[in-house]
Amino acid sequence: MSIKGAMKNKYQFRSRISESLFRDILRMFCSDICALPAAELAGVNKNTTHQLYGRFRARVVQLKLDQSKPFAGEVEIGESYFGARRVRGKRGRGASGKISDVYLLKRGCSVFVKIVNECSRDSLSHIFNGQILTNCTVYTDGWRPYSGMVIDVYRHHWIHHDENEFARG
Repeated sequence: MSIKGAMKNKYQFRSRISESLFRDILRMFCSDICALPAAELAGVNKNTTHQLYGRFRARVVQLKLDQSKPFAGEVEIGESYFGARRVRGKRGRGASGKISDVYLLKRGCSVFVKIVNECSRDSLSHIFNGQILTNCTVYTDGWRPYSGMVIDVYRHHWIHHDENEFARG
């Protein structure tokens, strides 16, 4: 072999672990065993399992994105914020230190979630145009960025949370 220490492994180019050990680590990944215990069980360095787990996760995401199709029918659109419960001195939806995301929910089917840096009408319209087919029924709350962009292309229904309405349809 031209590369010192490289083994024959059809799953990974220039691998330093055997195919059977690679399959064992993959089985542990599929069994939800964390990377550190998997390294101890397999007898390899923790950095090896961390690197392989990262590659497995990236491949799962890539396969899921390849399978995703635009939503049709009834779609619910919403937003969430993750972070500290309260940041002193900051108020409103854009409180600093929080991560905002927008989700699209096909009722009874699947969910599409996208982390967004900016919650403006223009940035959100790019997400919706790529993930929702035209002539769909869209349910949203009264958040201002939803108002102008969904009316033109979709059948739009508002959910009025201030009137204790949390579902329709």
